[in-house]
Amino acid sequence: MKKMKVILGAVALAAVVSCSKGGDSDPVNDPPVNNPGNGSGDDSGDGSGDGAGTDPVSYQADIAPIMSSSCTNCHGDPPTQAAPMSLVTLAQVRSAVEDRGLISRINSTSNPMPPDGRLPQATRDLIQAWVDQGFPE
Repeated sequence: MKKMKVILGAVALAAVVSCSKGGDSDPVNDPPVNNPGNGSGDDSGDGSGDGAGTDPVSYQADIAPIMSSSCTNCHGDPPTQAAPMSLVTLAQVRSAVEDRGLISRINSTSNPMPPDGRLPQATRDLIQAWVDQGFPE
């Protein structure tokens, strides 16, 4: 029984020490990653929606991975399952935003894209920030 208490004490001490040790994995001190803000793509607080004050969002780093994981099962090249267009390239995604109402569809509660459920709010905000910033590559 005494041996068990010693082992449990050592484990508890190791847990306390490892959790209280400073280091690179402290989430409080990690810099923010592409904070899209309030959904308007504008963290400047002036309500202009011009994207000023927002971390840069790019198609290659931010938007292409979203499209690949959430959209291209149907909106691939070529599109499948009766999808009307591809969402593989920057030009295709930009066209879908400007000409086909992609932002409305990803924000829709009654007829969302993807059809198996809306994208998380942070993901939709990131896409909106990219649009507000002028579709950077």
